[in-house]
Amino acid sequence: MKNAVLIFVAVVFFSLDTFAQELLCQVSVNRSRIQGTNEEIYRSLQRDITEFMNDTKWTDNVFAQNERIECQLTINLSAYNGIDKFTGTLTIQSTRTVFNTNYKSVMLNHQERDDWFIFEYVDGQKLEFNENSHLSNLTSVLAFYAYVIIGLDYDSFGNTAGSPFFMKAREIVNNAQSAPEPGWKAFEGTDENNRYYLIESILDNANSPLRKFSYRYHLMGLDRMETKMEVGRSEISNAMQQMQAVYRRKPESFYLKILMTTKTSEFVNIFSEAPAAEKLAVYNILKEIDPSSQKLDKLK
Repeated sequence: MKNAVLIFVAVVFFSLDTFAQELLCQVSVNRSRIQGTNEEIYRSLQRDITEFMNDTKWTDNVFAQNERIECQLTINLSAYNGIDKFTGTLTIQSTRTVFNTNYKSVMLNHQERDDWFIFEYVDGQKLEFNENSHLSNLTSVLAFYAYVIIGLDYDSFGNTAGSPFFMKAREIVNNAQSAPEPGWKAFEGTDENNRYYLIESILDNANSPLRKFSYRYHLMGLDRMETKMEVGRSEISNAMQQMQAVYRRKPESFYLKILMTTKTSEFVNIFSEAPAAEKLAVYNILKEIDPSSQKLDKLK
């Protein structure tokens, strides 16, 4: 009996040490623009957001510790009413480790419009989220980006495999249509830089080649470059034609703009040592999509 108990305890501890939630999120709260308030409230806010992102079970799947999706949330606060209301700007970044390497490929690098992150927070009050209703703007925004991050990661391992998580993000947007805070509605903003347009652009059938591109680029391209450099790079250059096709049909694609913002530096690094013909072909595709990018001139 004693041996059975010891085995059970060992299994429990092994499970706790081996398996984890989906996200490994670092949170930074910057309050330098706000003067004369208690520093403790900002430390508590940072701690509670970190725990919310990392301790919530976002999917039904099992993640090992080394499979957790690394991401960062940077909150630059601009106003606090001294009681419970905060205003700021949110920047979101996530990465994916390339197979057999320590290299982390950036999957999302996105900043919301300035001062559009408006929320209420009370120190000591648990952050509550319900995917079927809009309980608070803070947790709805955090959950929205959690599902976007997970969806982008899944898309990189399977062809449009992130769809279930993108659909959850869309449902959060739908639940927030009556929210007084900005960022959720189609008519807000002139540059489509809000959460509504972000998820609608990702799920837009016209942008589906971009999601297929992510799969080919990461799993068939980057993940093979450690052992088969030329094969992986060739797969990436061929996959870029899908980006070009989307641009020619829908040059204003919000998802394509985000993809270029996130990946251009990586594109340049990958093809900086490529043969001249391959480098020129990639340059022509990317320059057509983003003619103002000076980063691409390194490929000329």
